[in-house]
Amino acid sequence: MKAYKDLAPSPRTIMTPGPVEVDPRVLRAMSYPILGQFDPEFTALMNETMSMLRLLFKTENEWAFPVDGTSRSGIEAVLVGIIEPGDKVLVPIYGRFGHLLTEIAGRCGAEVVKLETEWGTVFTEEEIVSAIREHQPKLVALVHGETSTGRIQPLAGIGQACRETNALFVVDAVATIGGIEVATDQLLIDAVIGGTQKCLSVPAGMAPITYNKRAEAKLQSRKRIERGLLLADGDDDPLLRPIQSNYLDLSQLQDYWSPARLNHHTEATSMLYALREGLRLVLEEGLDERFARHREHEGALIAGLEAMGLRLYGDPSCKMTVVTCIEIPAGVDGESVRSMLLDHYGIEIASSFGPLKGKIWRIGTMGYSCSKRNVLLTLGALEAVLLRHGHSLEAGKALQAAMDVYGM
Repeated sequence: MKAYKDLAPSPRTIMTPGPVEVDPRVLRAMSYPILGQFDPEFTALMNETMSMLRLLFKTENEWAFPVDGTSRSGIEAVLVGIIEPGDKVLVPIYGRFGHLLTEIAGRCGAEVVKLETEWGTVFTEEEIVSAIREHQPKLVALVHGETSTGRIQPLAGIGQACRETNALFVVDAVATIGGIEVATDQLLIDAVIGGTQKCLSVPAGMAPITYNKRAEAKLQSRKRIERGLLLADGDDDPLLRPIQSNYLDLSQLQDYWSPARLNHHTEATSMLYALREGLRLVLEEGLDERFARHREHEGALIAGLEAMGLRLYGDPSCKMTVVTCIEIPAGVDGESVRSMLLDHYGIEIASSFGPLKGKIWRIGTMGYSCSKRNVLLTLGALEAVLLRHGHSLEAGKALQAAMDVYGM
């Protein structure tokens, strides 16, 4: 029988747009003893997690809880729960993950209307509002922070236009929650999906979501159909459209997180410990202070990259604080640079997708990975690796520029 070695992953400095390094206090929380999912001590932790999520999402919504699974599970649970076959869904697309929302909505049987713009840019408020008024969708699904291009879509005015046309407004905030403000109630967002593995610095495995009474009303109408209406033999009423998924049935997940404690699934105990601790650390730091920290380290990173003579990709007016995209210099093998950074420095940066594959690098400054140490280490290593690849630059200038930002 083959003998397997002890698990010993190599230490890494992860500077990608996710996953990122996990706070050691979160890893410690995951090692705590397991409690039964209906143990009063555990359900109290569930309630605390919901309370902290409301603060994170800046909402008074009753419902704010995690869906077990990676971020996509939260996106699917929300969209599968509130999209009925035949519903018109508007998806403004400015990167890869807008196409993902389109695919999921299409699988729900929606009539999808795509609004597209050039990658590296975002939409104006007027463009989206005009499309809402023209197409009169039942739902608008929009990515807040598009990690494939490093752009952030302003959300002001979109929620109001949705209210005026009786559309639901759903936002994918997977890449922004915990690093950039997501003012759910102020922006009139009906449902928001977050992620754990990015700015929250918790392992992938849960998707925090929140939704309001407007979204719940749509959900409950389908819940009553599924559990309270049975068709006669041979009857086929297209208006009766139950939620197709059991595991991602948001109405049942809601009952699980309610005082009723519906026995829908076995909760991912250690992941809940991790999320609760991650949220505690976010709130302990303070949301405003946390957002400011991300801006500071972004500034230092940009200063260093520009001092190397590298060009940033995309429209700077809509750049994400937590993701910086760099054009790969002509004549430089981008994958070779990434491999050397990983193999010799233990630093991981990302490439991109689709039309940007092989054209840009993406560096994330998210959560626990967003630190002075990591920024300076990454700049120094990238400078050295670029020199080894024959790229001309003034050695030492990048670190000095970043240190100036830090006031060192």
